Amino acid sequence: MISDAGLLFNRRKRRLPASDLLYPHFRSPKRKHFFFESPPIPPEARSLAFDMGNFLSSSLPDCMRRDSGLEVFRGWVRASQDARGLTVATSDDVELGQVVIRRFDPTKVARQAVPPPREKMKPFYKEALEKTGLHDKRLGEIEVEVTLQKEVLEELRKAPKEDLSQLFIPLTAEEENEVHDCLYGYGSSSEVLVLHESSNIEVSREKFRCLRPHGWLNDEVINLYLELLKERGIREPKRFLKCHFFNTFFYKKLAGGKNGYDYKSVKRWTTCRKLGYELIDCDKIFVPVHQSVHWCLAIINMKEKTFQYLDSLCGKDSRVRRVLDKYIADEVKDKSNKEIDISSWKEASLDYVPLQQNGWDCGMFMLKYIDFYSRGLSLSFGQEHMEYFRMRTVKEILRLRAD
Repeated sequence: MISDAGLLFNRRKRRLPASDLLYPHFRSPKRKHFFFESPPIPPEARSLAFDMGNFLSSSLPDCMRRDSGLEVFRGWVRASQDARGLTVATSDDVELGQVVIRRFDPTKVARQAVPPPREKMKPFYKEALEKTGLHDKRLGEIEVEVTLQKEVLEELRKAPKEDLSQLFIPLTAEEENEVHDCLYGYGSSSEVLVLHESSNIEVSREKFRCLRPHGWLNDEVINLYLELLKERGIREPKRFLKCHFFNTFFYKKLAGGKNGYDYKSVKRWTTCRKLGYELIDCDKIFVPVHQSVHWCLAIINMKEKTFQYLDSLCGKDSRVRRVLDKYIADEVKDKSNKEIDISSWKEASLDYVPLQQNGWDCGMFMLKYIDFYSRGLSLSFGQEHMEYFRMRTVKEILRLRAD
């Protein structure tokens, strides 16, 4: 007689069912794992009327549309930046156009592998005694600092607050109907709704559609709005800073060529005969930068001798700084016959930069960076204002007047 323990030990294994419908996880050699990568940019995205928001919210799985397509857009931006060059981690840099190759140096690696000599530590009682002395001195310094901070606070309270009333004026019912008809009304897509004679920029009904809530802004809309900002500064010079607004083609032309810099191609863009002034006399110079699928802004502050790079995705691009540093030095020397030391110019620190929270508002953020800074104001807006700013931009372009 076989015991219960023997039955358990010698029992036959049950065969798995032949049907694939039962217990499929037992029959599979390993479980399947699904990894969602950023989808490629659709070819239709280059169309002037393409709704990027609808694509990002309806064509993606649930796990990728929670953030309004922001991470997908970040993936496109990263991919476009990675495609521009290759970096191999080694020691000596040899620049070959966009490619940077570094050679491996085993002796340098061996030197780095040697640990540094250990420092002789002070006795604990000496270190504690020194810290006690520092605290005693600090007590007197704290009182002085508190007094100074109080004085600074009083000055800030006396300073006039920024007037933002003109920046968020609601559209009237008539203006809203006009904007809605422009963006969604019937009519030929090729119908020209606006013609700016001095710049010869025309905006058709189809090109206006990029200002719908989920659209990517195009060159015509951006460049015409910059022309309106330029005219606004000329019309009311006491109210706005003296600025120069480069169009969207300037940086691409300047950073082109075999060596990544071509001053001759843009040399005639800023003659005094064309502008009526020289760049050295401006307070700020705005340079739109298009990073393949993403709009950024570079600012040359001639008055404070600083450089700023604003990216609504909080990115950095040191190449833009190098190109514009060289440009402004060549420009001042060519037009004003003066030498300026760009190496002493600093990167301006920013307390706050509004950032986009979706995959389609980068162009609108760039335009509002320019609008606010040309007024001499801080960037007092956010993602929640973008829909209003789109409607306001349509209104201002239709009337060929920026407020």
